[in-house]
Amino acid sequence: MSSGAEGRSTADTSRTPFLPSMNRRQFLLAGASTLLLSACQAAPVPAPAPPVSVPPAAAARYAIGDLLGTTPFYVAHRGSGDNWVEHSFDAYSRSIASGAKAIEVSVSATSDGVFVCHHDLTTKRMTGVDLPIAEVTWEELSQLRSDARAWLGPAAEKEPLPLLADVLDAFATTHVIFLEDKQGTNTEALLKVMDSYSHSTDHFVWKQWAGATQYTLADKHGYTTWGYFTPELFERADELAPRFDLLGVSHRATDAQVAVLVGFGKPVIAWEVHYRSMRDRMSDLGVAGMMCSNLPYVTGTTAGCQGDSFGTGLRAAGDLPWTIDEGTQVQPLIDAGAASVALGHRDVQSYLMGSMCPVGPGSYRITCELRWPGSLPRAEQHAGIAFGAADDRPYRVRAVSDVPGYHMILRANGSLELFSRVAGTTEGTRLKAVLTAPPRASEWVRLQIEVLANSIRILRLDGEGWSMDIDDASYRGGYFWLCKNYQDGPPVEFRSILVS
Repeated sequence: MSSGAEGRSTADTSRTPFLPSMNRRQFLLAGASTLLLSACQAAPVPAPAPPVSVPPAAAARYAIGDLLGTTPFYVAHRGSGDNWVEHSFDAYSRSIASGAKAIEVSVSATSDGVFVCHHDLTTKRMTGVDLPIAEVTWEELSQLRSDARAWLGPAAEKEPLPLLADVLDAFATTHVIFLEDKQGTNTEALLKVMDSYSHSTDHFVWKQWAGATQYTLADKHGYTTWGYFTPELFERADELAPRFDLLGVSHRATDAQVAVLVGFGKPVIAWEVHYRSMRDRMSDLGVAGMMCSNLPYVTGTTAGCQGDSFGTGLRAAGDLPWTIDEGTQVQPLIDAGAASVALGHRDVQSYLMGSMCPVGPGSYRITCELRWPGSLPRAEQHAGIAFGAADDRPYRVRAVSDVPGYHMILRANGSLELFSRVAGTTEGTRLKAVLTAPPRASEWVRLQIEVLANSIRILRLDGEGWSMDIDDASYRGGYFWLCKNYQDGPPVEFRSILVS
């Protein structure tokens, strides 16, 4: 899940003396202890990670040249955190099993010098326990578990914070690792760890905020460097870009900002890429690589399934809220027992069913059930499905969208309506309406959309049954969204989504 802008470290460690010679395992377990604790006790030796089965995709070997030779190339951001618990050994393993040639790994050192993989400098966001990693021991951290259920669904397992030792031993000689010192104080220690692996310069990329100076030491060790640019750095691009082999740009950057970095003629990597439309926009602007949080979906072009996966208690790859910038608060609630998803955000809300997209080509049918589980909204308020969008750019009813399409709505008074909407507008044009029986609180309503070559048929299948036919062929894109189209409550619930 996103926690805002890419965290960055600005500390300059270029004057820190090199550590005395150690073997690889000592480095990985001791980490930066010589730098941080000259008189501390030896770091505790944690239990080894359990054996992990290695699928064929993970058994392949990839070096930096193999990665950069692919267009576009992909790096699993935090281990593809839209799909698995971010920065967990499980996420790294599963992203590699799904075909990732590269993973992004963030690192901090504990108070007793053990390197652990974690994005934030504290454990609050992911574990619920607010511990500054630099101020606690590995023994304390090893008791915590990262909890991504609010983002991934209630069935997501809690995961331990992984040791860098275990991650590198598993993948440092077979895949590409973008490694970042989040604390900014462990540069020399991490570089020596990296040096301890065979062919290390073929597999490690030194990742950092472009305004910091750690790249100088990484250069001396022969490593490829990646500097990512935050908004305030673009005015210094002529100064900073020549320092790095690879350049990084946020998905939030303007077209002009992306063009500035692409203009240096070096491979540019966009972070963090969640949607196929983000991938396409960045590719069109000349970006070569995607640091991707939703790897199985973004790397694909076809629908992964024809029915929803709510009954598993896990969000399917490709299902996402209309924005990732607001974190878990905009993720609908998945109920495995009811095999449903509830949209209850305070704002107008939509939920991409990307796992089932694109539908078509040609004629298709979308069937769903919806209900208001507690109480009904006001008579004129409504929920429904947006469909026919050409790509997965956000489509919210009653909010401006860059992508045109249709939205079918059911009002609390029973009015079933179809709208079309051009890009850049809010309200849309009502094409047809039929008055059906008002829905009742907690009772399911069954709806169906039939899209033919030159027409659309909308049906309500529960009760007496109602239908309407519309002659319109304006939009035949393959992406659709579940929609709550009013401010505040009550929530609306969907289940039994099926494409046929």
